[in-house]
This record gives sequence, C-alpha cells and structure tokens, in this order.
Amino acid sequence: MTATLIHSVELVTDRRRTRDAWVLFEDGTVRETGSGGSWHRIAGSLADSTGSAAGTAVVDGAGRILTPGFIDLHVHGGGGHSHENGAAAIRASLAAHRAHGTTRAVLSFVSDRPAALLPRLAEVAELVGTDPMVLGSHLEGPFLSDQYRGAHDPALLTHPAEAAVEALLGAARGTLRQVTLAPELPGAAAAIPRLVAAGTAVAVGHTGADYETARDAFTAGASILTHTFNAMPPLHHRAPGPIGAALADPGVTLELINDGVHVHPVLAGLLFTQAPERIALITDAMAAACSHDGDYALGSLAVTVRDGVARLSGDGAIAGSTLTLDAALRQSVAVCGVDLADAVLALTATPAAAIGRGGDLGSLRPGYAADAVLLDRDLAVQRVWVAGDEAA
Repeated sequence: MTATLIHSVELVTDRRRTRDAWVLFEDGTVRETGSGGSWHRIAGSLADSTGSAAGTAVVDGAGRILTPGFIDLHVHGGGGHSHENGAAAIRASLAAHRAHGTTRAVLSFVSDRPAALLPRLAEVAELVGTDPMVLGSHLEGPFLSDQYRGAHDPALLTHPAEAAVEALLGAARGTLRQVTLAPELPGAAAAIPRLVAAGTAVAVGHTGADYETARDAFTAGASILTHTFNAMPPLHHRAPGPIGAALADPGVTLELINDGVHVHPVLAGLLFTQAPERIALITDAMAAACSHDGDYALGSLAVTVRDGVARLSGDGAIAGSTLTLDAALRQSVAVCGVDLADAVLALTATPAAAIGRGGDLGSLRPGYAADAVLLDRDLAVQRVWVAGDEAA
C-alpha cells in the first residue's frame, strides 16, 4: 500500500472551502477526508498497518491551500515543445505544465490535413494507456472558418466530410476528446451528432456563425465554446452570435483564456457571473509557455513571442498563449475578482465534466483520482500529486 496524508490545509473543492482539513490518498485515489485533529488517528493507523510507515507520507500543509489537480482542456505545448513533435515533446510539455499545477490535459493540435493528423491521434491513444496525465486529443481544426481562422494555416482548412471524420475517429480509438469546428461549414450538421455519438465533445469555435446557427449546433449536441470571445463574432446587442447562444444554453461549457491579453478582465469576470459553474479555464498554450521569448512554430506557421505574448510573425494575429493554469487562477482571483472556490471549479470539476470525466476527476471527494495541488496563500504552486504520486 502507498498512502499520503496531507493535513492542516484549507481544502478547496466542489465550490466549497474547508479550513483545517485533511485528505488521505491511497493507491492513487482519495480514500478519506476530514477536518480538525482527526488526522492523527489516520496517521497512527497508517503506521500500524505498515509497521514503520514505509510507503506512506504525512505532509503538513501548514495552513496552505489544497485543491484538486488542474485540468487543461486545450493546450498545444510548453517548455519549448509542441505536441506535433511526438511523444518525447509531449512528455516534456506536460512536465513543464505539471510544475504549474496541471495534472491532466487534453492534447491540442492545430489545423493540418486529416491524413497528417491520423498518426498524431494514434500516438496520443498510446499515451493515454501509459501516462495518467494524458486524457486524449483535441483537434482545433481543420474544420474552421477562414474568416475567423486566427493562427491556423488557411491552406489547411477544410469542411468535415464524413470520410475524414470517420478516419479521425478510427485513428484515435476512443481517445478523441474534443473537436473544434465551425457549425456553418458544409457537413457540420451531420458531423456534430456523429462525433457526439462516438464520445467526442464538439466545440463551436473559429466560427462566423450567427446566433441561430450556433444555437442549432448546441441543440444537436455541441457542448463547448472554444476560447470564448476569441476567433468569433463579438457579442452584439442585436446579434448575440455564438457567445449569446452559449450563454443561453445551460448545457454549454465556455472555455476562457484568462491571461489579461485574450480577454479584458472586466469581461472575464462577467463571464463567471453570467455562466456560473460553466467556465473552464484553459491555457491554449503553445511551445513558449514555461519557456522564453523568441521565435517558434505553431503547426506550419511562424510565431514570434515578445513580452510573453505570442503572435504570428506575418499578420500579428494572437497565436495561442504562454499561459499556465496557476497564472490563470491568480488572474481570475486577484484581477477579475472571482471567488477562489469558483475559480478552482473552473480548473477542476467543470473541465472534467465537459469531457465526460466528472465521475472520477476534478474533485477531492473519496473515490476520485488522487490529483492535487498545494498552493501558498498567494496561489503559487508548492507541490503537485498525480494519481497519488508526487511530481518531481
């Protein structure tokens, strides 16, 4: 038996805050939680069961904050590595983000020809079976609007033809967690229910859709809005567009890149109040996250990063971010005025539920995965656990 007891923390999970709390991990899951001095009994029983407490750890949280591990639904790379560059690059990217509290991630790929995406999906499917941090793949393209393509190569955009959709699903072998598409494209109306039936969350994004088209996509089964406000028509008082459609549908999760660059803090804070428990903080990070300014590639496109802001070297369009999820948490709480419990929910239970993992990830209730982040009072990451193992 391997066990970890973390005590004397403020536990923030499931939109609740509990002071002087403790959590017991055992063999990769949460076994028990409590508060006050009852942790001494647990520590004693652990020692009794192992003789010398070998294989167990008792961690004094010293009044710091313990949350579930952060889940990133939308991340392209980090630590100088892009997910397009293979398994070694993916592991290096995940290690960089893990140091900032990310314990599970959906690996995002930018637009490419469907045939080129097949081996990437197959590679991620293999990683899902060997690396607990890898939840599956997210295709952010190529089924996108040219008008709202953002940092995607226009030569690679296409519509979601049935054959392409079937080939992508086959390559992923049940691990294609999310597909972003523009619902106004030919074939999208048929692709949405097919993807949903296969267990893939469909996200409306990089789209010029009007309110009615976006609403119909959500009615057909789409359930996520990709990086809300970015790469879509703005929210207008006579043309609410995809943002209005997402806000009006209680079943839609709204992604948010809360780095102070992609979305103004006033609108980011307003989003939390208008769609409570439906915001998923994401990074949309590219290779420069956890790295340095300089020249990079995002898929086939050249990107220049200056002062932590990534832009296409050609037209200057924002090209992903250099955000980490702990920074998104601090921005949400300290700048946008979001309550800590609500901000943590947007990093944990909400993204887990968005991809159908709300029953085992995103909470520190008994029976859930032992993914956790210990933060100081300034919300800086101190220690991280993935499936009960402390990350180096």
